[in-house]
Amino acid sequence: GLPACSTATVLLLDMALRVLFATAVRSRTAVYAVGQRSYAKLYTPSHEWIEVKSGVATVGITNYAQEALGDVVFVDLPDVGRSVAQKESFGAIESVKAASDLYAPVSGDVVEVNTKLADEPGTVNKSAEGDGWIIKLKVKNEGELKGLLNADAYKKVVAAAAADH
Repeated sequence: GLPACSTATVLLLDMALRVLFATAVRSRTAVYAVGQRSYAKLYTPSHEWIEVKSGVATVGITNYAQEALGDVVFVDLPDVGRSVAQKESFGAIESVKAASDLYAPVSGDVVEVNTKLADEPGTVNKSAEGDGWIIKLKVKNEGELKGLLNADAYKKVVAAAAADH
């Protein structure tokens, strides 16, 4: 049979499942901008995230990636105007533990870089999927977004990575 669980454990599990379910429901909500399509946040197996609004993609590393890296000490940013292909390295991120290349989730032209990261690279640790964004790209081919992971699929990638360690 099932192991006996305390009431507190059952309540904690119930609360956790409710939060996960609410998050999953929110992440499935289609978002539309006036005129051009916007997309819910998507992810890559190499732990970048992308959020597209009106043809411009904001790109950064995931919270999982920043936790794995540890304290970020330097972010190598590309030049504005640079053209990148999908899966091409556009820069690097260095922490006290490791250095890792950053890969473009989609093809595009760099229209903005997060200059705040030059002086405050730790912003990536504080807000990896918010203020710690790295670049903005003018998307060349929105069809490339179809090959990326939604939140549920990315959670499975993270769970598999965690199981390997």
